[in-house]
Amino acid sequence: MNEQKLIKYLASYKEWLIKNPSAANEAKQERIEAQRKAHTFTKERLLTMSEDDLFEYLSPLWAMAMWGNKHYQIDNIIEANGIELLRKQFTNLIYGETDIEKRWDDFRSKIKGIGPAIMSELLCKTYSSQYLLWNKKTYTGFKTLNIDNLPRYEARLDGKMYAKLSEIGRELLTKSQEYGYNEICDLLALNSFIWNELQDDSTDCTIPDKGEELIATSKKDATFIHNDIRDKVAEIGHCLGFRAEVEKKVAAGAVVDAIWEVTIGNMGRVIYVFEVQTSGSIDSLILNLMKAKNNKAVQGIVAVTDQKQIERIKKEIESLPIKDEVKFWDYTEVLKIHEALQFVNESINRLGLVPNGL
Repeated sequence: MNEQKLIKYLASYKEWLIKNPSAANEAKQERIEAQRKAHTFTKERLLTMSEDDLFEYLSPLWAMAMWGNKHYQIDNIIEANGIELLRKQFTNLIYGETDIEKRWDDFRSKIKGIGPAIMSELLCKTYSSQYLLWNKKTYTGFKTLNIDNLPRYEARLDGKMYAKLSEIGRELLTKSQEYGYNEICDLLALNSFIWNELQDDSTDCTIPDKGEELIATSKKDATFIHNDIRDKVAEIGHCLGFRAEVEKKVAAGAVVDAIWEVTIGNMGRVIYVFEVQTSGSIDSLILNLMKAKNNKAVQGIVAVTDQKQIERIKKEIESLPIKDEVKFWDYTEVLKIHEALQFVNESINRLGLVPNGL
């Protein structure tokens, strides 16, 4: 960490607070209200929460800002996971008695459609002195301060890494207070400082360059990477107006990673199938795509992976009937498109053209 940079940006933030008392107070009150709401979801309430409670829990989150129709997105989360599993996993993540590393990994391995941004925001708002809010803004802020060994994208953020990042956040908090900046009183206030001051100097991107291999360092890593990209493919479909689902059975013996579905006039259902390849057998991916084509509604089959594995798959299907039907999508493009759509949606939603809750 570059302490000289930290001191410089702390001074700049102090100046901003003095010059903008109304905005500073509004941000402070927003943080207080966010913490208050988070604390109303006690262990007992999470264990018994209804679907309406889940909407109340998730919809105010900053990580949900990209969704204009939050009901639609949260309904998809419920459909993908089931309310009982969501109750159990949210309770364990927030109030479990094991260490955060295990609770984090358990949640990520079992829950579809919810990633580190939502998880860390809930943890930070519930335990603002302990857990860091992690998203691209935080990544950029940490890079600005020359903090090394950061996860370039969400799939790399396992429980061990999140615990380490939270530790770094607490160190930044301590340093800030040692320098006399008591306005940064917890990690939620630290997040405001990061958003205000640490977004200009970093040129690094959280998205890998096209052609970078989708290499997993462990089975757990492979699972997180696979699920992260799978969920983003589905979210892109939602943004484009499709009905999108993950882990969907589309034909006998074919449960695919994600689908986009739409009904077109008298044509009926049209389905696009996506299979994400991070590790394991390419033969299994090919077989799943071939089986998916047995559903006449399936109009497109797409393999999502890195460039090296794309070339391997192309060679494997060269002699198969589906060789001209399989489309390929580099996972780095998925990440870039998802980020771009997130920016567009958040920008449009800030216009307030659609009332909240619709």
